[in-house]
Amino acid sequence: MYSRTPSSAQKLARMVPDCRVCPTARELVDTAEMVFITTPDDVIGRVCGEVQWHEGQSVVHCSGAHSVDILEPAKKLGAATGSFHPLQTFADVAQALENLPGSTFALEGEGPLLSELKDLARILDGNWVELKPGDKVLYHAAAVFACNYLVTLVKVAADLWRDFGVGPKEATAALFPLLRGTVNNVGRIGLPDCLTGPIARGDLGTMEKHLDALGHRNPSLVAMYQDLGLQTIPIALAKGGINEQKAEKMRELLMRSHCHSERVPMKSGRPKNLATERLQRSSGKHRDSSLRFESRKER
Repeated sequence: MYSRTPSSAQKLARMVPDCRVCPTARELVDTAEMVFITTPDDVIGRVCGEVQWHEGQSVVHCSGAHSVDILEPAKKLGAATGSFHPLQTFADVAQALENLPGSTFALEGEGPLLSELKDLARILDGNWVELKPGDKVLYHAAAVFACNYLVTLVKVAADLWRDFGVGPKEATAALFPLLRGTVNNVGRIGLPDCLTGPIARGDLGTMEKHLDALGHRNPSLVAMYQDLGLQTIPIALAKGGINEQKAEKMRELLMRSHCHSERVPMKSGRPKNLATERLQRSSGKHRDSSLRFESRKER
C-alpha cells in the first residue's frame, strides 16, 4: 500500500497480514495487479490522472458518490476500471470491522473485473448490487437519507426533550431503544408493514396537537414535520391501516399547516405565501408523490 502520510500507511499495514508499504505511488502501481484508490472523493480524479497505468491492470475506487467515469485516465491507458463502495457507516476502524459483514457493496465494472469485485464482496460476507452509469448519485443520496439524516432526526428529537428538562445525552439514551426497535422492525417486517404511529393509524387529533405544540415551542420544525408526514401517508396507505378518505384529510391538515408555516415577509412588508403560489402553479389537485413497495428476489 501507499499513502502520502507514511505513518498512516504503516499503521494500516500493521493491521493487515503480509501488507507491505511502498515508498512511492509509482512502485505500488508497478507491483500490484489491482489497485484501490481510497482517497477523499474530491481528489480521486487527480490521483488517477497522475499515475502511469498499464494494460492488464485493474483500478478501482471506493467512492459512494462518484461513478467509474472518474477513472477515465486509467481506462485510456488500457486498465480495467471499476468502483467498490460498501453501503455502511465507518466511525472508526474497530466499528467498521464489526459492521462490515452483511453489508451491501455497490459495484461498477465490466467483464472479469466485475466478477472479481462480486467475489470480493462475498469474501467480505457481504451482498452486492450492480449499478449502471448514472445510478451512483441517487444511490448515494439514498444512503445520506438512511444514514446521515437519521442522525439529524435523532438530534431534532433529542433537542425537543430540552423543553421538559432532559439534556441531549440522556434524551439520546432514552430514544435509542426506540430507534433500535424501529430499525429491527424495518429489517424483520419490512416496508410498508413496519410503519407505526399516528399516520399509520390515521390519528388526525394527535397530528393536530403535534403541529400546535411545535408551532408554539419550535416553529422551525413545523415544515419538517409536515414534509415528513406527507411522505409517510403513502406508506400508511400501502400498509392498509388507513383508506384514501382518511389519507386526504391528513394531506389537507398538513398542507393547510404548510401554508401558515411558509409565510415569509416580502420587502414591502406584505406576507407572501410560498406554498399557495406553488399550488396555484401546479396543475390538477395536489397529491403526494407515490411510493411503490416491491419485493425483489435477491441474487
